[in-house]
Amino acid sequence: MGHSLKGKSSIITGGGSGIGKAISMEFANAGANVFILDYNEETAKNTVEEITSAGGKARFFACDVTKKEQVDKIITEITGESSIDILVNNAGIAHVGNVENTNEEDLDRIYEVNIKGVFNCLKSVIPYMKSAKNGCIINMASIASVVGIQDRFAYSMSKGAVLTMTYSIAKDYIDYGIRCNSIAPARVHTPFVDGFIAKNYPGQEEEMFEKLSKTQPIGRMGSTKEVAKLALYLASDDAAFTTGTNFPIDGGFIKLQG
Repeated sequence: MGHSLKGKSSIITGGGSGIGKAISMEFANAGANVFILDYNEETAKNTVEEITSAGGKARFFACDVTKKEQVDKIITEITGESSIDILVNNAGIAHVGNVENTNEEDLDRIYEVNIKGVFNCLKSVIPYMKSAKNGCIINMASIASVVGIQDRFAYSMSKGAVLTMTYSIAKDYIDYGIRCNSIAPARVHTPFVDGFIAKNYPGQEEEMFEKLSKTQPIGRMGSTKEVAKLALYLASDDAAFTTGTNFPIDGGFIKLQG
């Protein structure tokens, strides 16, 4: 028997592709009603179609998480028809660069999506969970939250903020039955990784993929399904005693590197 989310409703930001899509599919397969908030309409609609074709429940809302009014409007619409049992703050963007070659526009964009976007969703959803005296929040952090990664200045800054927001929410709302944890992946094989390699290393795709895979001591990248399985456990009642914790899923990167 797997972990069950039967009868629960979940909001997943960036749930149309990559890790977010895997979480959406996993949650729907476990019986959850899935609400996908995503900026990319095409990929999100395709994910909803996959879920509903398989007999699951899913709905898509076009959403820019950096816009608080937009987030609030969508959450109000969802709560008009459903409870909100689970929130997965997965939407995020990457950036490569150190402090010298990170410009102000880069920093602002990372802040808007990776920090303010998480804040906007937390701010909007928490009152409903607080009123219900129940809820589970999963924030997508990163190994960059806790260890130094070369040329990831702005990204590391943003994911460090996600980690500490996790601790704050867990502490502030534990008496309201709200659990909050974060997941910290190392490099996971997604379409984004393939696109990044193709753009920055044309003609060297296979070589670079192998090199990036071996940065994890286990010798490969993680899969989106592996991350989704961890999210499923944390969202389920089987993790009812778990809150205020960061969960690395990193192929040994944090503890075994070097």
